[in-house]
Amino acid sequence: MKIVVIGGTGLIGSKVVGKLAALGHDALAAAPSTGVDTITGEGLAAALDGAEIVIDMANSPSFEDQAAMDFFTTAGRNLIEAERVAGVKLHVALSVVGTEHLQGSGYFRAKLAQETLIEAGPIPYTLLHATQFMEFLRGIAQSATEGDTVRLSHALIQPMAAEDVADAVVEAALAPAVNGTIEVGGPEAFPIDEIVARVLAYDRDPRTVVVDPEARYFGVKLEQNSLIPGPDAKLGKTRFDWWIENVAPPPKR
Repeated sequence: MKIVVIGGTGLIGSKVVGKLAALGHDALAAAPSTGVDTITGEGLAAALDGAEIVIDMANSPSFEDQAAMDFFTTAGRNLIEAERVAGVKLHVALSVVGTEHLQGSGYFRAKLAQETLIEAGPIPYTLLHATQFMEFLRGIAQSATEGDTVRLSHALIQPMAAEDVADAVVEAALAPAVNGTIEVGGPEAFPIDEIVARVLAYDRDPRTVVVDPEARYFGVKLEQNSLIPGPDAKLGKTRFDWWIENVAPPPKR
């Protein structure tokens, strides 16, 4: 079966392509670097020709409010129209647990706009809401750094290993459309400040983590459970203690 993975060269997308190929599917990694651009439409029709399933994991290159909105709405409309023409039977989109509650952020407003387009479109769909990736904990630290201090909320986070996210995406893609949302998350919840401090300690990073009730998470002031999935969420198997010891950090640029 031909399955097109939009954003198929990224962290999660590349894992999804590999897992689908290992199961015998014709998995196409679609990204600007492979000649497929959902913004301009270049290469989109050819990529979707003969495809039964499209998995959308493309992310806005900018977190700036208008840029993110332009990216997700333009790419969303172009992709839905190309799917309609190609006769695609299922659209799977990876999104974020808590998106509907994080609307103080322009980025999350753009993600909600993307989801609204999918819900209103003609293609059967599954929205997969995942908690934050463990692989992005260092990025959270970087975003909250002021000098040698990392200012973070004490709200909870339930991070999920990228490998488990990819497994969840593959499972959703090979199942019937739910025409709704599935939530997935990691097996453990932690205060954000504490888990980020553990990552920095493991890295021997000298920065100090400070709890700040006014700290913003990419522009949003968090409630205690803003980033926590509901009770029916499917949970990944990778625990943080194993992940920090066994998954190498990304190379420094």
